[in-house]
Amino acid sequence: MLTVTDLSHQFGKRVLFDDANVFFGPGNCYGVIGANGSGKSTFLKIISGAKDATKGSITIEPGKRMAVLKQDHFEFDEVKVIDTVLMGHSTLWALMQEKDAIYAKPDFSEEDGIKASELEAQFAEMDGWSAEPNAAALLSGIGIEEKDHDKLLKELNGNQKVRVLLAQALFGDPDILVLDEPTNDLDIETVVWLEDFLLDFKNTVIVVSHDRHFLDTVCTHIVDIDFAKINTYSGNYTFWYESSQLALKQKLAQNKKVEEKRQEMQAFIDRFSANASKSKQATSRKKMLEKLTLEDIKPSSRKYPGIIFTQEREAGDQILKVNKLNYSLNGVPLLKDVDFSINKGDKITFISKNGLATSAFYQILNNELQADSGDFQFGQTITTAYLPIENEKYFSDEPENLMDWLKQYSENKEDQYIRGFLGKMLFGGEEVFKMSNVLSGGEKVRCMVSKMMMKQANLLMLDEPTNHLDLESITAFNNSLINFTGTVLFTTHDHHFTQTVANRIIELTPSGIIDRLKTLDEYLADPAIKELRKEMYSAALVG
Repeated sequence: MLTVTDLSHQFGKRVLFDDANVFFGPGNCYGVIGANGSGKSTFLKIISGAKDATKGSITIEPGKRMAVLKQDHFEFDEVKVIDTVLMGHSTLWALMQEKDAIYAKPDFSEEDGIKASELEAQFAEMDGWSAEPNAAALLSGIGIEEKDHDKLLKELNGNQKVRVLLAQALFGDPDILVLDEPTNDLDIETVVWLEDFLLDFKNTVIVVSHDRHFLDTVCTHIVDIDFAKINTYSGNYTFWYESSQLALKQKLAQNKKVEEKRQEMQAFIDRFSANASKSKQATSRKKMLEKLTLEDIKPSSRKYPGIIFTQEREAGDQILKVNKLNYSLNGVPLLKDVDFSINKGDKITFISKNGLATSAFYQILNNELQADSGDFQFGQTITTAYLPIENEKYFSDEPENLMDWLKQYSENKEDQYIRGFLGKMLFGGEEVFKMSNVLSGGEKVRCMVSKMMMKQANLLMLDEPTNHLDLESITAFNNSLINFTGTVLFTTHDHHFTQTVANRIIELTPSGIIDRLKTLDEYLADPAIKELRKEMYSAALVG
């Protein structure tokens, strides 16, 4: 379907990958992974023709069509939503435009009639009469209401634009589908819809994503960019992660016999294969591990930060009480009668169809916003640490190195103490003197996590903590919250993160809250909750 041959790419003296050879076959979904800066997005751009490689070639089987998720959210601003989706099939769209132009001619000739007849035949052969209904069904499935289909794209908000561009890429059953972070800005229901769509998709998918649940659900193969090489492995992300960790452990166990290592690895494969055969994926796509061999499994060079949250003091029985909290923004209700108490040991995820609602809630609890009415009280023993969704105000335009930046939040000013917290977040050696005003988004989040760990709080508040982080940091963050014995309030679009950490779900709707002691999967699958959610969002629209 698509072949990468002797591909090399470098920026200056830095080599991203060298002499890579990869074949992307039909019916498979390939998850491209690698540490931040390894070249994942660059690799996708080269595959799609948006960027030239330093060396090598990309060959697509003749007659096959590629579709790519657009990253420019303003390219189609002056185009109707439905037409933006139809433009995803460029050949069909060009044919439609040519056909319409002929019919619009005031001096329609016999020659025009013959040409129009030829175009109509091509149009019918490409199933053109079903194009608009299919595009509308895609838009509705991905959360764009029918009333918005004839609007200009610029009339939609940022999240809606992302969905329309995703529908554009999916439209027309492309032979090769290239998706760079397709789940960004999608709510949980839309991500589930996309997962189901890709599970039923019969052609080739190449995707970059930081969402582990998404990669586990849709991927049949992992394409790993590591050591400036590109290697393909059968299986999903979790299989790659666990097997690479096992291979690393075995590599470090120098005294272990070869046969013992082989048996340990084979037992791991057998266990994983048994679990995979029961999954939804195995029934709709070919089994992931049918061609797996022991030699496929190799240790990874990835580094995982040491995220460890400890409590200076254990919390008492009184944690937090929220009383009838209300808040509106520009007349639009974000929080309505938010009323609950937190129990000791709760790890609560707050969800909403409007991300402004969850962010406003955390800002109110941290005295950054004033509620319209209602109040809240933390228990006397409670100490808090907060990771906001936006952290720019913590990094001033005045440059300061990371040692000095972190010292301002610490009572202990000793260099060794400060270095310890930065080192846990992979700022080692001379990197601790990196200037705070030149940090990447991911580096800023890691600095904020260092600040949080230093507080030794017994209640953590996290608003989209996985934003900007690579898979290694997300995995470490996830594990740290599972092991944390205090209270956690958090919001994230990462399904696996939520499913493994939260024991309680509180949904903030414009007409009240839904509060259940359930995991995320239990919450989403409960028919009574599904009906209640519809009622509460519908009530807000009627109001």
